[in-house]
This record gives sequence, C-alpha cells and structure tokens, in this order.
Amino acid sequence: MASSPVPTVLFVCVHNAGRSQMAAGFLSRLAAGRLDVRSAGSEPAERVNPAVVEAMREVGIDMSAARPTLLTTSAVDRADLVVTMGCGDACPVLPGRRYEDWPLEDPAGKDLAAVLPIRDEIERRVRRLLAQLTSATDGPQAGGPR
Repeated sequence: MASSPVPTVLFVCVHNAGRSQMAAGFLSRLAAGRLDVRSAGSEPAERVNPAVVEAMREVGIDMSAARPTLLTTSAVDRADLVVTMGCGDACPVLPGRRYEDWPLEDPAGKDLAAVLPIRDEIERRVRRLLAQLTSATDGPQAGGPR
C-alpha cells in the first residue's frame, strides 16, 4: 500500500472535472490534513466544470485553481483507498487497495441548479467515508478486523 505517513484517498471519474473534484475538495477540507487526498480522471477535461466551481464556492470551497489530472497506475499504487465514480474499466485495479464505487450522476453539461443535488450527495458520502476512515484509525478497534 501507500507509503505516506497518512492514508491516501484517490477519487476517480472520467473527466476529473466534476464528481471527483468535488469529493476531493470536501474530503480535503473535512479531513484537515489527516488524509492525503487526490483526484484523477481516465480522460481528463481541459478544466473543471464551471458549474462545479460555483457549486463548491457556495459551500466555501475554492476550486478555481483546480485542474483535471490524468489517472495513472502509479497514482492508484500510491493510494490506500480508491473511490471510483463512473470510470469503469479504465481504472486500474491493483492488489492491496481498497476500492469503493459511488454511482453518481455526472454533472457534465448541467447548470448550477442541477449540480447542487449532486454536490450535496457527494458531501454526504464524503462525510460518511471520513467517519469510517477516522473510526478505523482512531477508534478502539484500530488495527483490528474491519
């Protein structure tokens, strides 16, 4: 698994311009340095969806400087947890990694009003994930079976 002193979470979607960027933004803010958070896409877009940038601005997360990144096998290799959001078979599956798939609507081509419910669902999932990850590492059963 990853050799980072903190667990690494990698969010992956096709264009890395919406879902995975929002998830990474939420987890980065909520984890406050307790996790290494990354995102990537199997076919990255030129820029993050402007409606996604605006939706995240509404909740106090500035994604104006975020840029889509190409998914690589080495990025997956460095991750402890890979959360996929519609990247299908393009996401490399490596032994020793934990994988979760979040079937979420793609915000591509949608206006702000349509992106907001997607953003809110991503936030709910990220909060649940963070609770699971922190209870697994900080709780009384750390190191025990999950």
